[in-house]
Amino acid sequence: MTNSSPIQSLRAAGLSESAAERLSGYLARAGAMDPAAGWSLVSREALDPSLPHAAHRFLYDTIFAAWDGSRGPRPAWTPTSDEAAATHIAAACRRLGLDDYAGLHRWSVRHRTEFWRDTLNTLSIRFRTEPGGILDVSRGVANARWLTGAHLNIADSCFLASGDTTAIIHQRPGEPPARISYADLQALSNRFANGLRALGAKPGTAVAVAMPMTLESVVAYLGIVKAGCVVVSVADSFAADEIRTRLRIAGAEIAVTQDIVVRAGKTLPMARKVFDAGARICVVVPHAGKPTVALREGDCAWDAFLSDDDRFEAHAGAADDPTNVLFSSGTTGDPKAIPWSHATPIKCAMDAHYHHDIHPGDVVAWPTNLGWMMGPWLIYASFVNCATMALCGDAPNTAAFCRFVQDARVTMLGIVPSIVKAWRAGDATDGVDWSSIRAFSSTGEASNADDYLWLMARAGYRPVVEYCGGTEIGGGYLTQALTQAASPATFSTPSLGLDVRIVDEDGNPAHNGELFIVPPSIGLSHTLLNRDHAEVYHAGTPRGPVGETLRRHGDQMEMLPGGYYRAHGRADDTMNLGGIKVSSAEIERAVLGVEGLSDVAAIAVDPAGGGPSRLVLYVVGEKLDAAAVKSSAQKAIAARLNPLFRVHDVCVVDTLPRTASNKVMRRVLRDQYRA
Repeated sequence: MTNSSPIQSLRAAGLSESAAERLSGYLARAGAMDPAAGWSLVSREALDPSLPHAAHRFLYDTIFAAWDGSRGPRPAWTPTSDEAAATHIAAACRRLGLDDYAGLHRWSVRHRTEFWRDTLNTLSIRFRTEPGGILDVSRGVANARWLTGAHLNIADSCFLASGDTTAIIHQRPGEPPARISYADLQALSNRFANGLRALGAKPGTAVAVAMPMTLESVVAYLGIVKAGCVVVSVADSFAADEIRTRLRIAGAEIAVTQDIVVRAGKTLPMARKVFDAGARICVVVPHAGKPTVALREGDCAWDAFLSDDDRFEAHAGAADDPTNVLFSSGTTGDPKAIPWSHATPIKCAMDAHYHHDIHPGDVVAWPTNLGWMMGPWLIYASFVNCATMALCGDAPNTAAFCRFVQDARVTMLGIVPSIVKAWRAGDATDGVDWSSIRAFSSTGEASNADDYLWLMARAGYRPVVEYCGGTEIGGGYLTQALTQAASPATFSTPSLGLDVRIVDEDGNPAHNGELFIVPPSIGLSHTLLNRDHAEVYHAGTPRGPVGETLRRHGDQMEMLPGGYYRAHGRADDTMNLGGIKVSSAEIERAVLGVEGLSDVAAIAVDPAGGGPSRLVLYVVGEKLDAAAVKSSAQKAIAARLNPLFRVHDVCVVDTLPRTASNKVMRRVLRDQYRA
């Protein structure tokens, strides 16, 4: 509380006398109510995005000044009874005879077979041969098999909407938005699949997609899956060496790419990087008009590659046949290659259906690409739920992107915390109308509560679905239920069909420690192309409180009162930078070539107030200048890994702390940096 009057405090926050008096009246009304109800009144009736954030923050802090923390974190959005009743979660509770979301979650983890059978029916998943069994745990829950005996192609379940429904709203920089229907998307993806057949690709052939998230990349993705081939997901930001590594691991000789990429006003090479990476055949999409690079012998221009035949029967396979290889950084060596199967997208679609509450007709936007799991997730989350995907060619941290969200009438907007921070710092949302948004979703990094209170206000206080998971999960393990109150930068529940345990360093149950997943679930990986899956996810893991098998994921989590959770970054040597997971080892390999360095350790440090992790380098060498090393390291990381990875700080030390087996003790460095 403040010693000044509410009107004085609101005037100090930048409001006019009349506005301060009006809000002071609302504050008095809220003071006679339960804080959650009082804030709901004020945020819904009295506040709008044009008012200074300081005024929003003052009212929020004042209303919740006497909040009982045992109830959980302070909510910034609480659903009305009508809003809660309209959710897919409420519909499931009514259908299954369950009292509330807590009962639904308990049922989903105690009766996993029944939950996933109901989910398959709810999502109308199409099978050529129905599964003989939903779940087989005869080899243990760590090696569970799903949908045994089934034959399907998951792309069939992406075209359940009527043909004239808009499938994608897409916009190139400087151009008006364009739309494509489900019928036309179906035809284009069929033409792509027929083009692959003409090229000699057979079921199982690995085909890389290395380009931004565009209409063409979505067409290619669906066409590859329809053909029974395997998409190899490659981020467009990677350098040629990183692309080569991924092509080698997956055995991909065919690649779909774009001639150039225009980002933040700069023209960057794309196809040339894929050529240099060793792709034998490239299908090249022109950024605008005709390709601006000379094609090699055997390469194909996009229009010439597409078959004239727009009919294609998708190749049906077993539920665990691979459809996509994605990559997730380990702590050493090559990135982990994680296959997705025909079953994995069911997890994506389920999370979208229940936790993001995506309905037919919704418009879903998430700035991403196919090199990150959220790219394939967006395809299945949108299309299996008969919604519309929105793709913008402008950089997501710009005002142009924010206007696209307005013009496309986006209803569910996905973000990473660093984008929100950029919007706020650059006033990118000023003057836009985001009243169409029903929910945000956030993943990739730990978020900042104040930034997310600001974000919620941009759409008239709509909830943020915090969504934490991984490529090897096919979606999230902690998230939000939109029948529950939403508090900035916290999770309200484990995902349906999954449960979690938090343990301390001794393997004992804890409120703050490393989080482990309780398998099984559709979406959880059961093999890796270039690692021992059991060693990575199960070796050395503790047992749960009642002896249950646990699966390692590597995130540090805190359990809060009221059943909520807060993320505290990675428990291992993997970090999230700009929403992209990368290992310390990859950063260190990129930096070690900087002149004068003899040793380097990369760590991620979370800022004191929460928010995206910051990359800090500890370096060893003779007569090093920290500023010069930072500049050189930034150039090396941009060239070899990703220009979005920013070096926050460089610390010059005489030596790095190491274990008896010579492993760098990065946790010691993190503690040292925070001290």
